[in-house]
Amino acid sequence: MPLVADSGYYSVMSAHISLSAVVTEDLAGSRLDQIAAKLFPEYSRARLQSWIKDGSLKVNAKSQRPRDRLKNGDLLEIQAEIAASDQFEPEQLELDIQYEDDDILVLNKPANLVVHPAAGHYQGTLLNGLIYAYPQLDTIPRAGIVHRLDKDTTGLMVVAKTLKSHISLVNQLQQRSVEREYEAVVHGVLTGGGTIDESLGRHPVNRKKNAINENGKEAVTHYRVIERFRSHTHVQLNLETGRTHQIRVHMAHINHSLVGDQLYGGRFQLPAACSEAFADKLRSFKRQALHARRLALIHPSTEEIMAWQIEAPADFKELIAEMILDQNPTGMIDD
Repeated sequence: MPLVADSGYYSVMSAHISLSAVVTEDLAGSRLDQIAAKLFPEYSRARLQSWIKDGSLKVNAKSQRPRDRLKNGDLLEIQAEIAASDQFEPEQLELDIQYEDDDILVLNKPANLVVHPAAGHYQGTLLNGLIYAYPQLDTIPRAGIVHRLDKDTTGLMVVAKTLKSHISLVNQLQQRSVEREYEAVVHGVLTGGGTIDESLGRHPVNRKKNAINENGKEAVTHYRVIERFRSHTHVQLNLETGRTHQIRVHMAHINHSLVGDQLYGGRFQLPAACSEAFADKLRSFKRQALHARRLALIHPSTEEIMAWQIEAPADFKELIAEMILDQNPTGMIDD
């Protein structure tokens, strides 16, 4: 049965996509491609651009260019097929499901798992595992994935099981009403918490990296100290925005990069006078010490506020344990 939502009409019976939306007064005067991204946030900008160019996305029943400016009341309509090349192979993967109902599922993502297929990672991703376990997700944008964690970041993610839920969750993320709390271990001793409000964009040289860029997208990270150690700090981080590599770039920007971060951590250095056991732990920790430990949102159907929390994985806990020993190598407690 079709679903009607604020951002359009969706046919869920096949890979055919049928959507419509009207330009509102606050969007009038903007470019077609910018308006389409606002009205249909569940689809990537690249896909919307391709639909504009091939005529699948029309304005008032006519094809237009991405740069054309639109007026209040203009009608955008999309009639498109998701081609076979856009479908991904189902694969049986072990999924650590923490919560599930008819609308959403919440899972605990392990390290070394790519969330969405991309160049070099077309198989073995979370998306491949989701469409194996839940074949109906094949007709939902990105198989219901509305936010991502980096390959080596662990922790909680929510997945939409219906188009209605997908729209709701995307809107909540855009409105910043989804609470995402992380914990991390960073180099250096932080004296207190703070807020990093620095826009992010592509790195000018390394295309695999993001960087602080005043012309980039707004990015806001709040952090506070959980525990200080001799040469490191265990921190809590809360996101207002969800940019790619946001926490990793922001913490590196204030000279407190994440332990184990192979991309933003800089040259590896051992703290002075550390034990051999602690040195071995730091050398062997080859992923960013980052864990998404808490997630809270408004349930798409019941409108109830729901929250989940998950403990950090064993390697993260072991890292903390070694830092406690490094802080107090004799195991003696001061009076």
